Amino acid sequence: MGRKPPSHNPSPLSGGGTTASLRAQIYTDVRGKLQRAEFRPGDRLVDTELATQYRTSRMPAREALMALASQGFLRPTTRGFAVPELSSQDVRDIFAVRRLLEPEAAAAAARNLDADGLAALIAARDLAREAVETDAPEALMEANIAFRGTWLSAVGNRRLIDTIESFRDHIQTVRIATLHNAGTRVIVLTGIEALSSAFVSRDEEAVRREMRAFMAAAEAEFFAAVSVEEADRDASPA
Repeated sequence: MGRKPPSHNPSPLSGGGTTASLRAQIYTDVRGKLQRAEFRPGDRLVDTELATQYRTSRMPAREALMALASQGFLRPTTRGFAVPELSSQDVRDIFAVRRLLEPEAAAAAARNLDADGLAALIAARDLAREAVETDAPEALMEANIAFRGTWLSAVGNRRLIDTIESFRDHIQTVRIATLHNAGTRVIVLTGIEALSSAFVSRDEEAVRREMRAFMAAAEAEFFAAVSVEEADRDASPA
């Protein structure tokens, strides 16, 4: 049975909004929480409970959850919706799709980033360094999200951006858990540093190369960390 996620006491939604605007606000908030792994695989989300938390009617809450389910971020259950539990093959498939899309998208961003965008990348890189130095996985997660969001915003193709964000978000709930592993944190920082240098140089081929290397290292470390967790779990007394 799925775990009921902890109450997060969101702020009430702005009054007077249409059902569509209320739905959009709930959708954006819940998707953001999925990105930050505030919900775990198997957690249940129920429209009536969500409506109570947001102090709104059931309809916009249900429509927001249905939209998230239609995009694969949630799965329908007999009692509402749940955060999907991805198999190892699911994760491999998602990484495979990302390898096809992200190097070229990042190369496009290298052409388009302006001075403000480059400054934002450097700021995110510096935050990532600080997070690793202080053993702060949540701060590293936020820095990584900021870094990705900055270069993605410069891609110049809304459909491509939406597709990349979708696949990234599908895997985020399971990948973030590995940030508590020191090796994973080093890989994330190394990738951010290499990519930021390539972006600043506007070297499109270097950006492609570093993005491929970053994703390959992240995938390998993810499965290594999962294998260790499974071994520890198997060794634990019942």
